[in-house]
Amino acid sequence: MPRKEKKPKLSIVIPVFNEGTNLKTLLRILSPMVDCSHEIRVVHDIPNDNSIPVVKKNSKKTKNLFLIHNKLGRGVINAIKSGVKSSKGEYVLIIAADDIGPLLSINDMVELMEEGCDLVNATRYAHGGKNIGGGFLSTILSTTANKIFYKLSGSSLTDPTFGVKIFKREKFDEIKLESKPVGWAVSFEFAIKAQEAGWKLGEVPLMSLNRLYGHGISSFKLNWIKEYLKWFFYGMKKLSRTRNSKILVRIPDKLKRNN
Repeated sequence: MPRKEKKPKLSIVIPVFNEGTNLKTLLRILSPMVDCSHEIRVVHDIPNDNSIPVVKKNSKKTKNLFLIHNKLGRGVINAIKSGVKSSKGEYVLIIAADDIGPLLSINDMVELMEEGCDLVNATRYAHGGKNIGGGFLSTILSTTANKIFYKLSGSSLTDPTFGVKIFKREKFDEIKLESKPVGWAVSFEFAIKAQEAGWKLGEVPLMSLNRLYGHGISSFKLNWIKEYLKWFFYGMKKLSRTRNSKILVRIPDKLKRNN
């Protein structure tokens, strides 16, 4: 009788769009930094994405690395849905290929999940978190929007637009994600709707090092603002009665030493 494969504790889902160079660096250092059993699922939209050969080459020596073709439609929202659907872990972590900063906080995020959280959001704007790199305009807009949203909406999360999130895989389908495939707008929607649904939340600060290595420039476009504004006002309306519900916070040792 064939032996049943043990499911990993964590599925790491990485949406990509021509992130081959950045992915080489990320995959080289990712697994050694994760303490629990895990799998890595790189999700691409197009069949000629330059990330594909990088994953194929690395998967020959890394058994827990998988390449997933997103067939639901282009964009981060559909890549996340495809990655979660294919995942096997108890928890799912979403990260981007162009930011190595979150790797230092993965174990702390998993620890909060083990303490009973349904979703843990990484934050660049509280508890010692920092945002370094990325495009000037997108950084200014992100910093301002998140701070205003936190103060005015009743949000418990200080950085809801940030894509780095970990959640219980079994609860993912409880929330209907319907944002347009515009940047990482889905991350904002997810954070709002998780609060609206009463999920138990956590936050872990981290130092985001966006595009400080490898190649590429920020893909942020001004016409994306309309979609983010839609969820901004949705959250202002829906979260006004949930004023800063208690959340669990865990500060990584490296950030404690730096503050």
